[in-house]
Amino acid sequence: MEMMTRIGIYPGSFDPLTLGHLDIIERSLHVVDELIIAVSNNDKKNHMFDADSRVKLIHETINLLNEDSKKRITVEKFDHLLVDYTKSKNSNIIIRGLRAVSDFEYEFLMTGMNRTIDKDVETIFLMSSEKYHFISSRFIKEIHRLGGDISKSVPKPVLDFLKKI
Repeated sequence: MEMMTRIGIYPGSFDPLTLGHLDIIERSLHVVDELIIAVSNNDKKNHMFDADSRVKLIHETINLLNEDSKKRITVEKFDHLLVDYTKSKNSNIIIRGLRAVSDFEYEFLMTGMNRTIDKDVETIFLMSSEKYHFISSRFIKEIHRLGGDISKSVPKPVLDFLKKI
């Protein structure tokens, strides 16, 4: 009997990608066979980077991983309903990272809404590693804007890119 490939969708704005995101990406590969990092392309949000730049930075970061991990990860933009996107990728698994109780409430509501749209779509929550609990893209942008050191919070390609702007 042939095993089905488990495809996980890890959606987010990744504006910018942090070491916390990278931790979830790497740990997701223990749960799914293939991972699609789905970069939201919502023009209504005030992103620091456009979607193409975010995808490029994620690709550059993924290229630093081992060969097995790299070949199991795809990075794409998406701009429609997550449940529909998930199904269009022959998946029923959404991966989400949780840092704190404050994340849980939002994610709980989002998961409930997604299940009302399609009861077959499951959300898997991965708790962030302890050393990344405090990292958020919003904090990274603010610290960078004020000239602070973010080198311990973002992957090297993101840090290099931020130094240029």
